[in-house]
Amino acid sequence: MTDLAKTPLHNLHTEMNARMAPFAGWDMPVSFEGVLAEHTWCRTQAGLFDVSHMTVIELWGDNPAAALEKVTPAGITTVAEGRQRYGLLLNDDGGVVDDFIVTNWGQHLTVVANASRRDVDLEFLRANLTDVDIIEKPDIALIAVQGPKAAAAVEALASGDAATAINQSVFLDNIMTELDGIQVAAGRSGYTGEDGFEIAVANSDADRLARKLLEHDAVKPIGLGARDTLRLEAGLCLYGNDLDETTSPVEADLLWTIPKRRREAGDFPGSERILGELANGPSRIRVGLQPTGKRPVRPPSELRSESSAETGDASNGATVGTVCSGGFGPTVDAPVAMAYVTPESAEIGTELTADVRGKDVQCVVAKTPFVAHQYRR
Repeated sequence: MTDLAKTPLHNLHTEMNARMAPFAGWDMPVSFEGVLAEHTWCRTQAGLFDVSHMTVIELWGDNPAAALEKVTPAGITTVAEGRQRYGLLLNDDGGVVDDFIVTNWGQHLTVVANASRRDVDLEFLRANLTDVDIIEKPDIALIAVQGPKAAAAVEALASGDAATAINQSVFLDNIMTELDGIQVAAGRSGYTGEDGFEIAVANSDADRLARKLLEHDAVKPIGLGARDTLRLEAGLCLYGNDLDETTSPVEADLLWTIPKRRREAGDFPGSERILGELANGPSRIRVGLQPTGKRPVRPPSELRSESSAETGDASNGATVGTVCSGGFGPTVDAPVAMAYVTPESAEIGTELTADVRGKDVQCVVAKTPFVAHQYRR
């Protein structure tokens, strides 16, 4: 078995008695105090997440933004300096190769993509962006601080103009600054639906910065378990569950990532399929799902259009979709899920039946997010 990679915070995790597990080739903390406690702490205080397993890539060249637009329908050339944008890398069939966050730093772009897609992404970018330099940055660690008290915890480590810039920043700003004398890039974004920052810092400074942040009374370490329940309540996609190379942005309900000018130009991979789905509708679409009762509905549970609860026969009824993400939502104190269903079954309030290991669970198509986003606009 290949040895697992370790982030610069690995020693800190083991010191704090984290429960560790393999994730995308990395030895990562799943939990510290328990998923429920950590989830609740992040929603009410501030959670610190080690996301150093993510892939950081710099794009340098005469016009890296225009180059990146060759492989994404997102509007990259319109991203202002010091701002971020969410986007999707697409293959020629309009399927999602990966999702990413990009920052415009003026002379270059920084792309943060999924750890599980590192090799695929680098090969894809190098094959398609031949007019820019593509530089992976394994020397950069990423620390996310999320929750209603996250901004105050980050600002407490800044002073003067740096503190003012952090205080005045809004969602998707990215600031080159110093925290406790450490050079960082602090992007006001995150994967929980809460306000907060994703902080890029040199590997050599990551442990010290994390410990300084944890000195704040509101900040506790949070593992990948709570990260997943938080993002699910926020209705955010996880690559490999909700997105893959067969799924289009229209099917994934991510049409907002494609601005009007890109739709009109149709100058992106898979545009024929995507524009066709825009005109005629997709064959399936991602929706929220609210199971009744307390039993979670997890992937790959199938969904049927009519209940067979009376017979207990999970084979009855027409199959109309499949659950892609699901679990228990601690904030809403109920199971929550997302699924791909036929357009006829996608209307809010539609009743569906999930087959959970041969047992029927009644569900209702629900609006997402399940917990309102708290981003500072």
